[in-house]
Amino acid sequence: MDTGFDLREHGGVEIFLRDCPTRAVLDVIASKWTMLVLVALEDGHPMRFAELRRRLDGVTQKVLTQTLRALEREGLLTRTVYPTVPPCVDYQLTKLGLEVGGLVQSITDWSRANIAAIRAAREEFDERAERRPSGSST
Repeated sequence: MDTGFDLREHGGVEIFLRDCPTRAVLDVIASKWTMLVLVALEDGHPMRFAELRRRLDGVTQKVLTQTLRALEREGLLTRTVYPTVPPCVDYQLTKLGLEVGGLVQSITDWSRANIAAIRAAREEFDERAERRPSGSST
């Protein structure tokens, strides 16, 4: 099946192929908690773990830890440990993180601007689904 211009022939990547390295990056960025961390840190100011956890209502300690580690691994944030007792740790977006944080902030702004239309579409869909005969999958 021809999918159009094949970047692999020109040294690029093809996002639709399973072995495309950018898929791993998209997998991290597309996470709900990643997106919320990026928005929380998008102003460029460092935050401590407890501050982030309070800001991100509903996130568990485990999920936040995994999210922060994934972002650090991808080079999107830095983790700075200060030699205090107990240790103080700050998280801050890198230049790359600030770039993607700006993109995510645009998605957040779009979501806020369109939430009424999205809710209306959901309600309409759900009403149609309730009227479908049982056993119908379409």
